[in-house]
Amino acid sequence: MASLNYVVLAGNLTRDPQVRTTPGGTAVADLGVAINEKFKNKAGELQESTTYVDIVAWGRQAEVCQQYLHKGSPVLIEGRLQLDQWESKEGEKRSKLRIRADRVQFLSSGQRRENGGEQPAAAGAPPPPAHNDEPPPF
Repeated sequence: MASLNYVVLAGNLTRDPQVRTTPGGTAVADLGVAINEKFKNKAGELQESTTYVDIVAWGRQAEVCQQYLHKGSPVLIEGRLQLDQWESKEGEKRSKLRIRADRVQFLSSGQRRENGGEQPAAAGAPPPPAHNDEPPPF
């Protein structure tokens, strides 16, 4: 059977992107996203649950996240689950599941950051098609 590792999440950043650079010069951004879910319990009362997910973005995408995103920014993340494993200073084996972002889409538009830069509507998305009154060629 074929396997699939694909995740799509929409939520808000829990902190400003934390960007570092690898020894090879590649930018890496660590993001935290909160995903809120509303549902009714058995008694019919509205409940809310929040799931917190760690995200990592690499390269130019990491740089764009640092430039345009901030705590509270609504985002849509497309990526895959990644298991990171390491050994602590005390010699204990540790692991952490997080999402490796293949695409980060900004869900708000026209908001101004504190430094005066404007957020684009969507990063990595093609511009909307121009309006054309001609019928499709098929």
